[in-house]
Amino acid sequence: MKEKLYPWARQLTLKQLRGFHAVVGAGSISGAARKLHLTPPAVSLQIRGLENATGIPLLERSEIGLVPTLGGAALYTLAVNMHSVLYEFAETLDELKGVDHGIVSVGVVSTARYFAPTVLAEFNKLYPEVKLQLSVGNREIIVNKLGNLELDIAITGLPPDNFEVESEYIGKHPQIIIAPPDHEYSTSTQISLVSLKDQTFLLREPGSGTRSVADKLFKNARFMPASGIEFGSNETIKQAVMAGMGIALISAHTVAAELKDKRLVALDVKGLPINRKWFVVKNQKKRFLPSAQALWNFIARSGKRYLPKP
Repeated sequence: MKEKLYPWARQLTLKQLRGFHAVVGAGSISGAARKLHLTPPAVSLQIRGLENATGIPLLERSEIGLVPTLGGAALYTLAVNMHSVLYEFAETLDELKGVDHGIVSVGVVSTARYFAPTVLAEFNKLYPEVKLQLSVGNREIIVNKLGNLELDIAITGLPPDNFEVESEYIGKHPQIIIAPPDHEYSTSTQISLVSLKDQTFLLREPGSGTRSVADKLFKNARFMPASGIEFGSNETIKQAVMAGMGIALISAHTVAAELKDKRLVALDVKGLPINRKWFVVKNQKKRFLPSAQALWNFIARSGKRYLPKP
């Protein structure tokens, strides 16, 4: 339905409505002027402007002072509602401007979910009133959201290069090749990568950071595995490797517990681990509120201590 336009409504100002609200509350022009710290002629001018815009009288004199007419009563309801909306907006601004309040949207690449929740939980202990909105996905998904300004902050490996970003280094991110404990190479040392070409590699899906590292590794070694199976998560890959389906290049941070419990082994392959890096990243166009800045500072300063120990 087409919106009906009322030209007079465009002439109303917040100052006029505030003045009218004060006059009705005080019952006089002079009383409203004192409340608003204005002169009586200035308040009278606001009321006259409202009456000219609406085309009807808004106030009339009575034994108790100035009272709204029928039309004035309707306008007073508008003024009260406007005052309430502005007050709520002011409270929202106070929350957003304060470090102790606000909402921060955080993107985490799926591999980082093995330490990022701990970082965010520790931050929430310091700022329990800050609400964190968490998005988890592969690198392609998180980078797209960061580029579209849907996220305040992202925790990822290689920062995106298709738009301007700011980043802070968190810590090392080693990539290793894992196998089941009974694998033929489980006790071998200094294994050449080419000797693994006949192995079945379990791979992350295209678009993930781990997959891009694997593709680059194979390209540099000038071979492709004899066979490969794609999976959509590190957890599935870990379970598949433990079940003997194949071996996998994976973040050491995702398998720290399994390596410690000897459910998996890291093969001693020449040139590995590949030491990538963890970063906290923001789109350069994104303007931080204090709560987002506080989280950024916390991750940049303290994120490293929460990285798993492979």
